[in-house]
Amino acid sequence: MSTLLEVADLQRSFGGGRTLFGRPRPAVRAVDGISFTLARGETLGLVGETGSGKSTLGRLVLRLIEPSGGQVRFEDKDVIGASPAALRAMRPRMQMVFQDPYGSLDPRMTASDIIGEPMTAHGIGRAESARRADALLEQVGLSRAMAARYPHEFSGGQRQRIGIARAIALDPSLVVLDEPVSALDVSVQAQILNLLADIQARSGVAFLFIAHDLGVVRHVSDNVAVMYLGRIVEIAPRDMLYGAPRHPYTVSLLSAVPRPDPAKERGKARIRPIGEIGSAAALPSGCRFHPRCPRARLVAERGGDTVQAAGARLPSICVRQDPMLAPPEGGADAARSTVSASGSRATVHLAACHFPHDD
Repeated sequence: MSTLLEVADLQRSFGGGRTLFGRPRPAVRAVDGISFTLARGETLGLVGETGSGKSTLGRLVLRLIEPSGGQVRFEDKDVIGASPAALRAMRPRMQMVFQDPYGSLDPRMTASDIIGEPMTAHGIGRAESARRADALLEQVGLSRAMAARYPHEFSGGQRQRIGIARAIALDPSLVVLDEPVSALDVSVQAQILNLLADIQARSGVAFLFIAHDLGVVRHVSDNVAVMYLGRIVEIAPRDMLYGAPRHPYTVSLLSAVPRPDPAKERGKARIRPIGEIGSAAALPSGCRFHPRCPRARLVAERGGDTVQAAGARLPSICVRQDPMLAPPEGGADAARSTVSASGSRATVHLAACHFPHDD
């Protein structure tokens, strides 16, 4: 499959400068050098805790917010450097589904108007837009009879279906899904995920699927990227990452996923990161995960060059040197390392860790 989306060294900082009283204001590095590729018709799952920069990255890819640096190429076109007219021409091909099915729909518009709005905005007549909106309602599992209803007359799952119908109204080749099922009940989540799979199989659309639930991401993704404090710390094909995670942060996230078998769940070893996620306004030196990393503490107990940091003895390399995103045998130019499920790079597994798991 050909490459649809290329992201290189994408960055976004907020704040900085000085306060009213002249004091320095720390910059929040929400996205700090992200690189990846996405093939046509495939799904990249993006996971991480709240505050890791996932949603900001999704909006940067679509240029809903302006980046501080880096490049985004979509269908071999420059998104970041595009003029307003060129960006408008790209918009029908790149869409977004937002997390909140309650706040993302205009309460003053009917379902038909909500779905038809992007079509009329791009020159399709109102009558044709209404006709297509009715067809899209049925495509997402709703009835044409619901077209005249307002958002408050729908359930959360139905509202999300309307949001999905709106996103696919212009037949996009990329949809960014920002936590599309996190606000829904488990049974409704399954319905929405099955709907997305059907849409992808029918249209060949690619998804950037943002979530914090690794069980959901495993169900829908071809490749998975794990974010921590503005960086991708591990990225790999789905089965490879879930079967043999290499970064300690990924290992801790997977150990928290409940198992359906109660006996296995009770006997499961839980690997917990220490404390809470840090602040992107006060990033630690070296590896960003070292203040919370249980593996770093284990490695330090075995001896070697260690220093006192984050209330414990840690390997000095973890505290002082930022690890590169690289394959197991290491690699050069890690800041530019990418992964794609297309072509000969389908088995690339990259992790940014000085002491990655190898078992």
